[in-house]
Amino acid sequence: MNRGKKRAIVLLSGGMDSCVCAALAARDYAPAALHISYGQRTEDRERQSFLEICQRLNIQDKLVVRNEALRAIGGSALTDDNIAVPACHSVGQDIPVTYVPFRNAHFLAVAVSWAEVLGADKIFIGAVEQDSSGYPDCRPAYYEAFNRVIKAGTKEGTIEVVTPLIGLRKAEIVRLGLELGAPFDLTWSCYSRQDRACGICDSCVLRLRAFAAAGATDPIPYGEKEIVEL
Repeated sequence: MNRGKKRAIVLLSGGMDSCVCAALAARDYAPAALHISYGQRTEDRERQSFLEICQRLNIQDKLVVRNEALRAIGGSALTDDNIAVPACHSVGQDIPVTYVPFRNAHFLAVAVSWAEVLGADKIFIGAVEQDSSGYPDCRPAYYEAFNRVIKAGTKEGTIEVVTPLIGLRKAEIVRLGLELGAPFDLTWSCYSRQDRACGICDSCVLRLRAFAAAGATDPIPYGEKEIVEL
């Protein structure tokens, strides 16, 4: 099925956005999926989603890596048990405590190294700027700068990070995923729980609002959803 297609790496956390990126990569490239655990609260559940999504999308080449630095550094509610995951943040007001300092640079560095070994010239990442939590490493300028670093610091200088979702609203991402047949039922976005999504953290609320705006039903289980009924 992938015969003759170019190689691509897709950073696949197991969440909604990265799943849609994986579906895009699987459609257009011979993809290899990269998952990085970094001591986040829901790492076991996210890894499960990663493996199940790869199986559903028939992605054979997989790499699971553990980054010890981000939890050791801390400074985020996702990696420091002493910082509580807040209920829905006022999106766009300031950077929330769920921001993991410079996390995507760690992820991309691993992806670029693997891309050089595999001969892949594209790296897909599901960064989203519109109606998101406002993380600074999800802005277009960040990826433009990172691509300049890759060009200067790799053997061939031809590897490119692509961000196909960065300008889309979350509802548009849901619609695109439905068109692609992305397995949303296997994804996990919650910041705090691994059994049933909490329904009240930033990630859950943004996701639930997106499905509602897209006129679709979110297929994963939730503990509560009161905050989304706005």
